Amino acid sequence: MNETRPAAVAGLFYPADPAELGRRVDGLLEAAGPAPGQAPSALVAPHAGLPFSGALAARAFASVASVAARIRRVVVLGPSHRVPVAGMALPSANRFATPLGEVALDTEALERIAGYPEVHVFDAAHAREHGIEVELPFLQRLLPDFELVPVVVGDCPPAAVAEVIEALWGGPETLVVVSSDLSHFHPDAEARRMDAATAEAVERLDPAAIGFEQACGRVPLQGLLQVARRRGLRVERLGMATSADAGGPADRVVGYGAWRLGEAA
Repeated sequence: MNETRPAAVAGLFYPADPAELGRRVDGLLEAAGPAPGQAPSALVAPHAGLPFSGALAARAFASVASVAARIRRVVVLGPSHRVPVAGMALPSANRFATPLGEVALDTEALERIAGYPEVHVFDAAHAREHGIEVELPFLQRLLPDFELVPVVVGDCPPAAVAEVIEALWGGPETLVVVSSDLSHFHPDAEARRMDAATAEAVERLDPAAIGFEQACGRVPLQGLLQVARRRGLRVERLGMATSADAGGPADRVVGYGAWRLGEAA
C-alpha cells in the first residue's frame, strides 16, 4: 500500500508552519549541544509538546549528531495514548509526514516483524498518536537520510518487545528510540520523587522496578532495558525535568527524562 500517514499533532505539540518548526527544532538542538562521549545505540526521549519537553528531547537526539551520517534506520517505540492496543501495532502506510516533509518507512523491516506473535497491523493506533510523531522533527533535522520503523506498544509482555527490538537492532546504521514521558499528574515534589526512582531503575537496568504509574511508555522501556542488560550496555542520564519547569501548574505535572544507551567503554 502506497500511503502516507499525515501529521496528527502539528499545531498542537509543535508548530505547523515548516519554517517555524525548523527554527524551533534547530534552536533546541543547538542549545543542547553535542553530548561528549561515545555515540549511543539507543535513546529514551520524552514526547510532550516542544515548550514542555523539547529541550530535554533535543538533548537526547543531539547525542547522535556526531554519527548522523551513518544512521540509516530509526526504530521508534512508544505507547498508545488514544486507543487500546493488544500487543504491538504497525501501520499499513509506507510514509509518515510532518510539516518538514515525509519520512519513508522501512517496509522490509516492518514486514519481517509482522510475523511475530504479538505484532499486527493496526492503523487506528497510529492515526492520532503523538508519541512517535513528536520525535520525527528532531530526526528530520539531524539525519540526512533515514527510514523509520514506528511501533506502538500496548498491552504485551516486555519480553515480546525485547524480542522485536533484538530483531531490529542491526549495527551502527540503526538507532533505537523509546518515546516515553514519566509520571503523570502528581504534585511536583511527588513527581520528582517518583521520577528519581524510575531513573535509578533505568540506570541499573532493572525493568521490573518500573511500575505502571512511573512511565506511560513503561512497556517499551522495559523491553529496551531487557535488551540493554543482555547486551551489557551502559546507560547515561542526560537530564530530568517536569512540566512545572516550563511554567506548568506545580500541582499536576508530567515528568520527563532522557537517557542514552551504548556499548560499555
